Amino acid sequence: MFHGLDFDRQKVIGNYIVDFYAKSLGLVVEIDGGSHNQKLDYDAQRDEYLEGLGLKVFRTTDYDVLQHVDLVLEDLELFIVKHYGNEKNP
Repeated sequence: MFHGLDFDRQKVIGNYIVDFYAKSLGLVVEIDGGSHNQKLDYDAQRDEYLEGLGLKVFRTTDYDVLQHVDLVLEDLELFIVKHYGNEKNP
């Protein structure tokens, strides 16, 4: 858990499988590997679809997760505060 939030891993949403999903916020967390450099258009369409459902998408890289997890968690926390206010469970 992250700040009391429950995340589902590998959640199916429509025709997509997202890396992590916090239902209480409608938050998708995507961890992109190197192959995503060739999938920019696909990722943009996917984000547009997810955001069209009212979801927010936070993206980071697998490198950052492996090498700088503390910074990734700080960035995620700032993203949550920016998009959802100080309440983690609206």
